[in-house]
Amino acid sequence: MPKKRFLTEFGMGTSLRRQDYTQAAVRAVQDALWHNSINLAELLGRDKSAMMIDVEVGVQQPEAVDIAKVAEVFPYGQVSVTARHGGLDVPRSDGGKPTVIANVAISVSFEMEGAE
Repeated sequence: MPKKRFLTEFGMGTSLRRQDYTQAAVRAVQDALWHNSINLAELLGRDKSAMMIDVEVGVQQPEAVDIAKVAEVFPYGQVSVTARHGGLDVPRSDGGKPTVIANVAISVSFEMEGAE
């Protein structure tokens, strides 16, 4: 059955002083999720485990993101996390590690008959 996307959420997260790209990504996912209470699986009469959750993380150093830790934020569903170049590193005036800004896009899909 084809995969059909039903919603996309966006979030932003930061690591202010530690230059922790994973923590910034986790906070961005939480930002996207904590603003919503969408019972999509129930609405469609599906089990939550059938949700296909695709997470795209944008940071300046994508190789520094522990994608398994980002995926752990989700309590159910089939989660796929991809880190790519994006986000922003903001230099600090005191010469310390830059503030890291991560952006995420979370798409939720289900396999649906007749979907294209």
